[in-house]
Amino acid sequence: MPGPSRGPRERMVYETAQQLRRAGVTATGLRHVVAEADAPRGSLQHYFPGGKDQLVAEALQWSGAWAAQRVGAHVSGMRRPSPSRLFTALVDEWSADLRARGFERGCPVAGAVVDCAQANETVRRAAAAALETWRTPITDALVAMGRTRRRAETLSTLMLCALEGALVLARASRDTAPLRLVARELAPVLDA
Repeated sequence: MPGPSRGPRERMVYETAQQLRRAGVTATGLRHVVAEADAPRGSLQHYFPGGKDQLVAEALQWSGAWAAQRVGAHVSGMRRPSPSRLFTALVDEWSADLRARGFERGCPVAGAVVDCAQANETVRRAAAAALETWRTPITDALVAMGRTRRRAETLSTLMLCALEGALVLARASRDTAPLRLVARELAPVLDA
């Protein structure tokens, strides 16, 4: 999403998602977002009349769509798709991202939920929708791999729970070992 070919609105949504990954909603400063997005000063009010809540909600929506797209890319790149291979691909991508960025950025949705979902219904709903947007293609991929819809829904939820928890542990320990562990330990369950 970043880049000069994107308009200021898209750049602000992307930069907000990156800020959520670093520090959650409360520490996401609107002036910083505008500056990092190289957007005109008045553009925030112009593009986001709903203020910070609207901007955060759109950043979470973008994050869910990006994660869903990554699921599709992983599945289409596999010669022999399986649930454990899909999960390992997701884990490997997050592991590489954490290492490349010095463990400074996690999942924007988790950052938003932990920070203020209890106190901000708009953020909570946007986070729930983003997670469902991410979970849906995982479920669909598992069905395509031969799982019943009911089992695929259970497994996709399990995969996201394990992945999000492992991301938190990995950031806290500054080590990708928790991610590798969940991939290894869940493989037999996912493929059963």
